[in-house]
Amino acid sequence: MKIAYVTTYDSSDIHAWSGLGRHIRDCLEEAGCSVVGIGGLQQLPNKLTTFKQRFYRKLSRQYLLNRDPSILQAYARQVEKQLQHIQPDLIFSPGTIPIAYLKTNFPIVFWTDSTFAGMVNYYPSFSGLCQETIRAGNRMEQQALSKAHLAIYASQWAAQTAVAQYKVDPQKVKVLPFGANIKSDRTLHNINNLLKAKDFSTCKLLFCGVDWFRKGGDTALNVAKALNQMGLPTELQVVGCEPPHEVPDFVKVYGFVSKKTEEGRKQLDQLFSEAHFLILPSRAECFGVVFAEAASFGLPSVSSNTGGIPTVNQDGKTGQTFSLEDPPEAYARYIKSLMDSPQQYHQLALSAFETFSQSFTWSVASQKMLSLLQTVA
Repeated sequence: MKIAYVTTYDSSDIHAWSGLGRHIRDCLEEAGCSVVGIGGLQQLPNKLTTFKQRFYRKLSRQYLLNRDPSILQAYARQVEKQLQHIQPDLIFSPGTIPIAYLKTNFPIVFWTDSTFAGMVNYYPSFSGLCQETIRAGNRMEQQALSKAHLAIYASQWAAQTAVAQYKVDPQKVKVLPFGANIKSDRTLHNINNLLKAKDFSTCKLLFCGVDWFRKGGDTALNVAKALNQMGLPTELQVVGCEPPHEVPDFVKVYGFVSKKTEEGRKQLDQLFSEAHFLILPSRAECFGVVFAEAASFGLPSVSSNTGGIPTVNQDGKTGQTFSLEDPPEAYARYIKSLMDSPQQYHQLALSAFETFSQSFTWSVASQKMLSLLQTVA
């Protein structure tokens, strides 16, 4: 099966969209597809779109260029030009932006983690939008869903939002979780060895995210503080960002760690291996690939239950979720109960790894994806 893989960015970039564009492409190739990339599309603003951005900025509103019809039509023309030379069996995109205005007879499939409607006033970057952008964004999403033969989402939350907010046939909406964006060849034997090496006298919490506020870094800090006050020595390791203020001595800040380098990959492996819990009390989250990455190490997660998180952090199987209203002490009590019972902790850790192996590897995703694609190509 020959696939035209359409992205606005360079799909070989491991840092673009947290590496998902690259891993999804690899997933298609692992399924046996011949993948031809169409990416690095040029965003072509004009005098009118530039004026609109400035105008709405003065009104303290956002005007999103990548939802402007003229920008989207320009993307479509760039894709259509390359499609003439590729002649694929189908068009595949990890998003709706580059395919919404396509004029083509080839089947279209997309696999993403959210809808435009789901993002509005949910993520900070989609807050304060002008009405023109909201109308254009919803129109774009509707067109993409209407054109697509399959609309695949990474979580139940995103799929339900698509059906509830847009006129789309539920039969073509599917749920397929993403895999972990790190190499994982660990076996059950490896996980057992990691568990045997853990020291339960000090709790190590791993916070991993580039956005301190949206990912709930302040809550994670207060959870660690509460655990220390309960008498359990606790260390909070922060990866991916810098807290916006001074932090207590029990916080270790590593900053951004690149997966592009061998050194960065080794450091991440060590942090995930030695931690007792991944903690991510996100205020907004479409999916959370890091939960799959944690489970690949047999590392339980504690998190909020917002957005797409419950699909990947499953209560009692990979960890525990909490409501956005739950105080840090609720997280702390749960964590301490497991730290006080290593046997229960081990059972949960093994369950997390088993769940990862069955549901959150790219190999599993590639097999399921191939079955879906064969229904339309």
